[in-house]
Amino acid sequence: LIKEDYALRVKCIKQVDTNREYLTIEEVRSLINTECRYEVLKRAFLFSCLTGLRWSDVHNLKWKDIRDIDGVSHIVFTQKKTKNAEVLPISQNAIELMGDKGDDNDKVFIGLRYSSYFNTALFTWVTNAGIKKHITFHCARHTNAVMLLNNGVDIYTVSKMLGHKELKTTSIYAKVMNKTKIEAVEKLPTFSF
Repeated sequence: LIKEDYALRVKCIKQVDTNREYLTIEEVRSLINTECRYEVLKRAFLFSCLTGLRWSDVHNLKWKDIRDIDGVSHIVFTQKKTKNAEVLPISQNAIELMGDKGDDNDKVFIGLRYSSYFNTALFTWVTNAGIKKHITFHCARHTNAVMLLNNGVDIYTVSKMLGHKELKTTSIYAKVMNKTKIEAVEKLPTFSF
């Protein structure tokens, strides 16, 4: 029999901070005003900026997933990554990006696919908009989180809207918000020295 607990010798792996790239509101406006080779890519990316949905969930979104609940449009779906059932209210702008309603089993973003062509088109579109950041489709999700937090939505609500199980997952976005840090510093009292 082993008399010593060898598990006590194991040290936890330290979590490394990652740089989460996101777009500012001005950069999103610039993308809106810039032509993209694939219109479906442009609509889907901007839709993700407004909803926070992952690429896989945008890609799989069907018209039957869009429902009117108490006069507000919602997406009722199961997240592909987490397998969690979600009910997500969406804005009028997000509804406009979906285009004309199709049959219930039709995909909302017909023709959206994951390919090197679409990745190149996204890179070109972002570059043509004058944005010098490395933007991937997933950055639209980060953009949604930061826009919500910057506009006063509490972190708990943002966490629920993104479908996070843990609040600490969402707190990563709060760290990148320089605007909020500046506002906090400006609230400090001034002194005469």
